[in-house]
Amino acid sequence: MPVTKSAKKKLRKDKVKTEKNKKIKNLFRSAVKKAQKGKTEKIIKDAIKLVDKAAKNNIIHKNKASRLKSKLSGLIKKKLKKTKTK
Repeated sequence: MPVTKSAKKKLRKDKVKTEKNKKIKNLFRSAVKKAQKGKTEKIIKDAIKLVDKAAKNNIIHKNKASRLKSKLSGLIKKKLKKTKTK
């Protein structure tokens, strides 16, 4: 356990940050999974927004965010191709 006053405060702040980060991480993970299953344009755009938010808060690396966004954008392109060929 922390001894100094500043260490105690840091522990409190770290707990709050951890909870906030967990919430954002769970939201973006579930959104990505939902987007891969649902494949509607609105769901995919929402997932991309959450991926950006996670990258902005350094919850995931910016390259991972870029990779995920590219993968999700590919789902939109596939869907558009299918509708055009029909």
